[in-house]
Amino acid sequence: MNKVKLIAVLATATGIVAAGAVVAKPGKMGGLGLPFEQIDTDGNGELSKAELSAIKDVRFAAADGNGDGKLSLEEMQSHGAERASKRAEKMIERLDADGDGQLSLTELPQRSREGRMFARLDADQSGGISKEEFEEARKHRGHKRRHSSGDTGESEQN
Repeated sequence: MNKVKLIAVLATATGIVAAGAVVAKPGKMGGLGLPFEQIDTDGNGELSKAELSAIKDVRFAAADGNGDGKLSLEEMQSHGAERASKRAEKMIERLDADGDGQLSLTELPQRSREGRMFARLDADQSGGISKEEFEEARKHRGHKRRHSSGDTGESEQN
């Protein structure tokens, strides 16, 4: 067996093992909520592209209800609804101080960054956010989100 075939076989095996580990204990944030050791399936102390890719593959397979290798709108909505339901259940378990199975406004966590966010948006420090400041923040918010994920906003043409 030549080196290229051996590397391909090892990469595939690593992906399968990593996928099995992720399926066994799915975590939040696409598997990155899992302990490092669980994602590092070969135990070498580093996460390979194959190990991280396995997380994505498992999440895709979980959403692909009919197994056709494509996600329909219905499959995406169904998977999203399931995930949202689980998050809501955990949130109620964690925050429901009075145990009534519901969250009141006072039981919701107070966002400490709201004051900092307001100060950042109020560029002229007038104590209010003008329409211009609001629109400028909106423009930068989308820009930051695209660049933080590595997307430049440009699509590749083949």
